[in-house]
Amino acid sequence: MYPRIRDLRQDKDLTQTQVAQLLNMSQTGYSKYETGENDIPTAVLIALADFYHTSVDYLLGRTDNPIPYDSH
Repeated sequence: MYPRIRDLRQDKDLTQTQVAQLLNMSQTGYSKYETGENDIPTAVLIALADFYHTSVDYLLGRTDNPIPYDSH
């Protein structure tokens, strides 16, 4: 369901455990986000977008442009 968060994680050579620690959660909980078993809460989507320097829309597959929006 959320292949982009897996792809971004792998592109940075990070493990699920490392990203889960960043989000203050368990590896199992994070894994369920990558597989789509659990929906990702808005706060977690924002944290991931900030960490990967992209937009929430990119993470959700609503755009193919990984460049974050200009906040100005």
